Amino acid sequence: MSWSEVDDGLEREFTFANFREAFAFMTRVAFIAEEHDHHPEWSNVYGTVRIRLTTHDAGHVVTERDRAVAAAIDAIAGS
Repeated sequence: MSWSEVDDGLEREFTFANFREAFAFMTRVAFIAEEHDHHPEWSNVYGTVRIRLTTHDAGHVVTERDRAVAAAIDAIAGS
């Protein structure tokens, strides 16, 4: 699955075997977000993590910052 552009944001769902794997992934994403100073909207239920990226200070639209963070997330997700 890849990122979808929905309502001026990039969205993607990631599925893991269990909560521990999902939470470990979220921790890795948190480090990426800090490095890029660009933080996602996200949710987690058991082994599923849903991420939404949008640039709030640009008027809630998709920018290169969102695409760069999405690419970095894909790199750690192996996709």
